[in-house]
Amino acid sequence: MLFGVSVLMILMFQVGIVSANKSEASIEAPTEVVKGSEVTLRITATHNANTGSHYTEWLKVMANKKEIGRWDFTKENRPEGAVFTKEIKIKVMENTEIVAEASCNHHGSKGPAKHEIMVK
Repeated sequence: MLFGVSVLMILMFQVGIVSANKSEASIEAPTEVVKGSEVTLRITATHNANTGSHYTEWLKVMANKKEIGRWDFTKENRPEGAVFTKEIKIKVMENTEIVAEASCNHHGSKGPAKHEIMVK
């Protein structure tokens, strides 16, 4: 009986690890613009949970290594869903690298998403 319970606990732990995921960000933006254009960046965060104990803890956006947007969440103030989108408007004066990243409060981040906007 003890052996059976032990095996069941190990399997549940392994399934939990497999089903857990890290938060991920994606970027929707133009790839080429005229210098001085105002563009809208659509940043989408994706995570398989949005409960009081498991949620995207933060989402941040950088433009040429300068933070231009950040949203921090808590168990009382969680994101609006397991998938949510934020918009930011920026004026593009030079080639601009956009980097967005989201992080789960338990499992961290899948890593940054990157997008290059070129000025023509």
